[in-house]
Amino acid sequence: MSTDRTLSQGAAAQATLRVRVANKQTLATDICSFDLEASDGAQLPAFEAGAHVDVHLPNGLLRSYSLCNDPGVAGAYRIAVLREAASRGGSAYMHSAVQTGRELTISTPKNLFALAPTARRSVLLAGGIGLTPLLAMAYTLAARASDFTLHHCCRSADRAALRDTLQQAPWAAQVHWHFDDGAPEQKLDLQHVLAQPAEDTHLYVCGPQGFMDAVLAQARALGWSADCLHKEYFSAAPVARSDDGSFEIELASSGQVLRVAPQQTVVQALAAAGVDIATSCEQGVCGTCLTRVLQGTPEHRDVYLTPEERAANDQFTPCCSRALSARLLLDL
Repeated sequence: MSTDRTLSQGAAAQATLRVRVANKQTLATDICSFDLEASDGAQLPAFEAGAHVDVHLPNGLLRSYSLCNDPGVAGAYRIAVLREAASRGGSAYMHSAVQTGRELTISTPKNLFALAPTARRSVLLAGGIGLTPLLAMAYTLAARASDFTLHHCCRSADRAALRDTLQQAPWAAQVHWHFDDGAPEQKLDLQHVLAQPAEDTHLYVCGPQGFMDAVLAQARALGWSADCLHKEYFSAAPVARSDDGSFEIELASSGQVLRVAPQQTVVQALAAAGVDIATSCEQGVCGTCLTRVLQGTPEHRDVYLTPEERAANDQFTPCCSRALSARLLLDL
């Protein structure tokens, strides 16, 4: 993820676009794609590989999805959505209620996972639906005639979304599949794939947290520089909450003090008091709810902030993070 971030009260203030679902297609088990076009017939704004849009669902939820079509072909967007087994309402709604012809409101594209402009060689590692931003990267790298390989790891072939697209691409020889239920010789060999770290070689990884943590740990062990490692989480690992205590938050604009109960998030406490802030992932992944901390020490539980940003303790994600101090003074 990019570390060049601007604090805001979320995506609510960002420009939005009205789009129509031009085509919905089943790509693999529990995965559908949605081709989006502007409702007024105009071309949608250009985007760069790694970008995502926030989808404002009619049921009131806000969800972020990576753009996975070729950034070099202007006019429309494609997103792919995995129906999560433990869906909190977003992916289930997209699969069951959003059909071809449905109109939606989305944000303009945002990019926290951009390609490094100085890379001579790129290694793209995708776990499951984490393929989506890396597919857009592959299109761009191929158009630049840049050296790259793309590895897609899935539980099984029937869950390999966009496989036809990859097989038909002019750069199909640079794509490798690794299936959990496949033969041993096709399993991902991280030590081999990551064996040649260099200042001009960059690694991009996206997928479930366990997969990403394993990839990044192996890369660091093999000597990869932190500047060459790029990641985007789709979800965060569960956090044990049994030992959570209560704490207070104070709103700088009004002086109002609110208590956050042990089994309550800061976002929930704010909402109960009539203070709404935009959220999307609700897991500390996307940064939509990022809020400035003026006093106090947060307990960071996100995967969005860098270690340096966490150490500064001047911002946190109220959707999941808590407090180490008795009170946090928030710039709200």
